[in-house]
Amino acid sequence: MADVTLDFALPPELEALAAEARQVGRDLADRCDIREDSWIAGHDEAVAKDLSDRGWIGMTWPAEAGGGGRTVMERFVVFEELIAAGAPIAAAWFADRQIGPTFLEFGTPEQQERFLPGILSGESMWGIGMSEPDAGSDVASIRTRAVRDGDEWVVDGQKIWTSGAAHADFVYLVARTDPDAKPHQGLSELVVDLRSPGVTVKPIVDMTADDHFCEVYFDSVRVPAANLVGEENGSFKQIMRQMEHERGGIDRLVSNRRLYEDVLAVADMSDPLLRQEAARLETDYRLGRLLVIREVLGQAPKGFSAATKTFCTEHEQRVAEFCARALGPAAQAGDPGLSARLRRNLAYAPAYTIMGGTTNILRNILGERVLGLPRGPR
Repeated sequence: MADVTLDFALPPELEALAAEARQVGRDLADRCDIREDSWIAGHDEAVAKDLSDRGWIGMTWPAEAGGGGRTVMERFVVFEELIAAGAPIAAAWFADRQIGPTFLEFGTPEQQERFLPGILSGESMWGIGMSEPDAGSDVASIRTRAVRDGDEWVVDGQKIWTSGAAHADFVYLVARTDPDAKPHQGLSELVVDLRSPGVTVKPIVDMTADDHFCEVYFDSVRVPAANLVGEENGSFKQIMRQMEHERGGIDRLVSNRRLYEDVLAVADMSDPLLRQEAARLETDYRLGRLLVIREVLGQAPKGFSAATKTFCTEHEQRVAEFCARALGPAAQAGDPGLSARLRRNLAYAPAYTIMGGTTNILRNILGERVLGLPRGPR
């Protein structure tokens, strides 16, 4: 039998694209004091325009929709490098990762014509109105209501943890449109202009002083009926498709990669225990990267993004803990900029396994929907 070699190296054209994105990412990140979690906390509208000019928004979208028609691996290497470097891409990230693909899959031609150009140009900012105070990971418990009134929907309710809503033009809203249906049914998706009367956006300042999470209140907000995306009362399957985009991406693995690299450059790695821990993190990074690539290539089982996100975000928490141990006293007395970043990341790290679906919920999804395990007693 002939020897078979599994080659994990990127082909030369992807290596060149990755090198370009790495340099762009470093240049953009070096303008920022904080380089961690840049895909969610680093809002810079000029960067969104820069990405558009480079053709790095909508890279994989079909050319007839205005996209780049490029491969999923081209997009992967670009955003792996941008996020790992700490480039502030939040102004474009949600629309590129999630909103555009949803319109392409479920939107009408009119909606695609109306909304996609602004996303592609980097001029249209979006938030995702899904979580609520009593319905975080449990989408079926959503209570925000939309009632049909002629050619409009009237929306009442509250969303929370809506990333970037303070800067956004639109929110992609999940609302209950049939209160008598079963919990997983009766949900619909609407595009809501955040400048509409009755909308109130309140940023939430967290313990790191970030304010990208927001509360959004809807008080009899009128939304054109034409802004319904996909099937009325059929949103749950669309939400699950969105979750594949949200949970299985490279943003869940390299949020604090730049901090890790910067700490390694100054830490005393003569300690064999630190070297052993760094080796483990490097191994886990490569395993997580392979999980993400499998999602990107469409090779993962349906619903497996729950496992990918769980592994990757727990890895990010271990990175934060390692960086504190590796710096030791220098975390307080060393480079003030690096120390500030480390302290912030330690405080922020618990969020990794909460936002986008808590790990206990994701483990249930993995057990029940992927592995087919029986549900335990309740």
